[in-house]
Amino acid sequence: MRVATVQPFTVPADLAANIAEHARLLRIAEADLCVFPELSLIGLEFDALAADPGLWLTRDDPRLEPLREACRESGVHAVIGLPLVEDGRRHIGSLVLGPDGETVATYAKRNLHDSEDELFEPGRRQVIIEVHGRRLGLAICLDAANPDHSRELAEAGAEVYVLSALFSEGQEDRLLAQVGVAAGHGMWVVLSQYSGKTGGMAAFGGSGVWKPGGAAEVRLGGELSEWAYATITS
Repeated sequence: MRVATVQPFTVPADLAANIAEHARLLRIAEADLCVFPELSLIGLEFDALAADPGLWLTRDDPRLEPLREACRESGVHAVIGLPLVEDGRRHIGSLVLGPDGETVATYAKRNLHDSEDELFEPGRRQVIIEVHGRRLGLAICLDAANPDHSRELAEAGAEVYVLSALFSEGQEDRLLAQVGVAAGHGMWVVLSQYSGKTGGMAAFGGSGVWKPGGAAEVRLGGELSEWAYATITS
């Protein structure tokens, strides 16, 4: 399975612009799976989310159609970060689209920062999806700081830990430590995180793919709208 982790340019709280950019990137993807950062469709713009109900999305929101069409064109699965409303609850979410543009799954971040508790509710379930015969467990940012999160997914049979995140400048050691915990459970780790500023924070990039055990297969620097490709083997 060929994976691509993406560091997109995210326009703060501009849903239409970011959907268009995500669709552009998906159309040129040369991978079976593309992974985007946490809340990649708007950035970590909590003030804007609190003020504008129009920035929230459901799994079947018609505004997501350009992303579905892009997946159909390139035959790719995509993990996209979005402010998600499900069953009347607001989440930091991941939306998984399939190569036919279908919604494969949604995942809601289970482990929230204190400031996030004011706007979001934690998710209640782990999610594992299958792509090209591989079992992928989904995670968002602080989930990876909870060692039980990756352990539970590994025990449930996940072979790949798919992490959408924001690590701000000065958190390189934290990034590597959290990747190492998941990789220590015998899983590949695919990380997509930001480069540049979002929500008033500056991120350093460093998205990549790590092998079971923790050795880096591929990593990006601080580039924007760049890809890190890797092939996940047995």
